[in-house]
Amino acid sequence: MPLRPNMTLAVKRLIRDLAGRLPELAHVEASRVLVVAGEARGSSRATIRGGQLGPPRAGGKRRFLRLRGRDLRYVITLRPLWFLASTAEERVATLLHELYHASIRFDGSLHRERRHARLPRARYDRHVQELLRRYLAAAPPELVAPFSGEGVVKIRMWLRGPRAGRVRGAGRDAGPLLFHGYMPLRTRAPREAEPEARPRRRRRGRDEEEGE
Repeated sequence: MPLRPNMTLAVKRLIRDLAGRLPELAHVEASRVLVVAGEARGSSRATIRGGQLGPPRAGGKRRFLRLRGRDLRYVITLRPLWFLASTAEERVATLLHELYHASIRFDGSLHRERRHARLPRARYDRHVQELLRRYLAAAPPELVAPFSGEGVVKIRMWLRGPRAGRVRGAGRDAGPLLFHGYMPLRTRAPREAEPEARPRRRRRGRDEEEGE
């Protein structure tokens, strides 16, 4: 059986290149971003949240999930629509959209001025489209090519979700909580792209801690 394309690796390589080419994302550290596939959530293609476990300790120190000895500052979850109902450019734009939410301190928090509650969705999307235009003009074709593929790809998934109460020692290691699963990838031609969805009503609570 031929090896399935590794979408986790493709996304991480893209994130590293985005950070190197776009000054607005220069603070992003690809090695501290966990990328997983997750369940559907309405019309969302992806979400980003901090990788911290539980509330900060005394003095404000945060405890993060760890993988291969590194703190995971953010978790990006790719939803089924990203895999099954997107063009190649939409996939790159979605990753830009989520990364743009991250604080410039890259400390697991979301940028206060880049939340949809403060920056209307239409303006946010215009910023992302400008970043996308600039990036694609200089992007190495081999880094973008995996996002226009067809077939089945390999990607990390949660075997079981992390628990905030288990933060000592091995309880912070994300490795045993993850496995490599498989997702179908279908790429639409640009002319088949859906029109931009109307801004959704902001939900209280969850949207304050996640970016979509």
